[in-house]
Amino acid sequence: MSYEMRIATMLAEQIDGFIQFVQENYDNKHKSYVENPDKWYQVKLLTEEYKLLLNAAELRRINRFSWNEKYTHLLVEDVKKGLDVIEEYAERNYNDLFMLTGRLHTLRSLCSSFEN
Repeated sequence: MSYEMRIATMLAEQIDGFIQFVQENYDNKHKSYVENPDKWYQVKLLTEEYKLLLNAAELRRINRFSWNEKYTHLLVEDVKKGLDVIEEYAERNYNDLFMLTGRLHTLRSLCSSFEN
C-alpha cells in the first residue's frame, strides 16, 4: 500500500471518528459538559450538509486497492471546504465547541498532506 493510500485511509477513519464524536456529544447533552446543545447540533448539520461521511466512505473505497490521485484530491478538496466552515463556526463559538479544536487540527493536518 502506498503512502498516499495510507494517508487517505487515515483521513477517512478520522472523519468517521469526528462525526461520531459530534454525534455522541449531541446525544449525551444531559450527561456531558455540553452547555448549549444547539451549537453541537449545528456542527452535526454542517457535517451532513458537506457530506463528510459520504466523502470518508468514498475515500476508503477508492484507496482500498489502488491509488486514484485525481479523485482522491477532489474528495479531499470537498472535505476541506466543509472543514473550513466547521472550523470557522467552532472558532466563533469557542466556549461551547472547544473540544472540537484538536480533532479539527488533526483533520486539517491530514488534508494538508495532499497539497501539491
